[in-house]
Amino acid sequence: VELVQSGGGSLDPGSSVTLSCAVSEGSIASYTVAWFRQAPGKEREFVCSTRWGGGSTRYIDSVKERFTIARDNFKNAVDLEMVALKSEDTAVYYCAATWGPMQDDTAVDHYGYWGQGTQVTVSS
Repeated sequence: VELVQSGGGSLDPGSSVTLSCAVSEGSIASYTVAWFRQAPGKEREFVCSTRWGGGSTRYIDSVKERFTIARDNFKNAVDLEMVALKSEDTAVYYCAATWGPMQDDTAVDHYGYWGQGTQVTVSS
């Protein structure tokens, strides 16, 4: 299974961008999918997730009301729409997926498949 990411780049504070993560095998509805990010010198952190079967979503507090994770069944992908970007959002963003449900969708080591990562830099 491959996860192919697209989107990202260098952006001004307050701007918006959408990242996309396409799954190569199976239906996107069959996966629990999350986005993580890793800033320079920091550990990879959970950002948000959408649970298997198109169920509930979860966000860390710092991105609530600004980030939206959504499945796109036509593209067989999960998108991460990010608005009102801040400098502290600067990081390499990774999508991660696992087949079926999982108890703790915030843990890095619970995911079997990872995208290649995409840089998001927010700076004036």
